Amino acid sequence: MKLTRLQHLLNFLQKSPHDSFTLYSIAYEYLLISDFTKALAYFEQLKQTDPNYAGTYYHLGKTLEALNRKEEAIAVYKEGIALTQKSRDYHALSELQTALHRVLGLDYEDEV
Repeated sequence: MKLTRLQHLLNFLQKSPHDSFTLYSIAYEYLLISDFTKALAYFEQLKQTDPNYAGTYYHLGKTLEALNRKEEAIAVYKEGIALTQKSRDYHALSELQTALHRVLGLDYEDEV
């Protein structure tokens, strides 16, 4: 039987339960199959174990939006914006700002 990418990732996670990339990849795989509850669990675990993993915040926010948890998504986007400003990760910062503006229904030039 051929293992799926998700099964491989879950096996990797057993060997290294705090590996940020593996946690992120598992969460993202669950997003791809629209299993938002499982994606949320892995993104939240990643945020707990590695709060500086910038990619978490965008996808965690999108997952919360998919679960109709808009206020929590807004808080996650703002938290990610603060992190990426501090670390000068301008690509992630731009994505988070765009997501926040979109969820708030603002034009990009509007202040948050």
